Amino acid sequence: MLSLPVPDTLTTDRLVLRRRRVDEAATYRRLWTERDPRVPAHRRLDHAGRPTVEDIAAHLTAERELGILAVTRKDTTEVIGYCGLIFDGNGAPDEPELVYELLRAHHGHGYATEAGQALVSWVRGAGYRRLWAGVRDWNVASRRVLEKLGFRETDQVEHDAVHGDSLLAVREF
Repeated sequence: MLSLPVPDTLTTDRLVLRRRRVDEAATYRRLWTERDPRVPAHRRLDHAGRPTVEDIAAHLTAERELGILAVTRKDTTEVIGYCGLIFDGNGAPDEPELVYELLRAHHGHGYATEAGQALVSWVRGAGYRRLWAGVRDWNVASRRVLEKLGFRETDQVEHDAVHGDSLLAVREF
């Protein structure tokens, strides 16, 4: 199955998921500053403070990762993170992988589950057989989100003594 484009907008009771914009680069950089120190180095700020807001803006300008949407609250329109699909991730070829990350101030309110459910519904409706997700074994909150979304952890584990084992989960339709 070929990769189908993710819609420009998805809505839920409390959220709007929409295309990310260059003027939101500072918010996406904040996500980099808030990441757990156990996250691998290529996903954290380097010793020079990169990526900078400008680096992230350039990345957004290049329109990479078109399947990743901004997560905004309907009541404030505030960008609180991202949620979307990548098509070259840890899962099977031509099957999407769910990715999401929210600013810490918005953890614990069910937003990740709500945003993830919007993508799960779209993936099911688009006719994909499976949806994948990768998660570190220590990331209990994300593992709970995936469980609520109907994912099950597979036997595929990438062992990593430094950053924690990377687990592969799947949602079958």
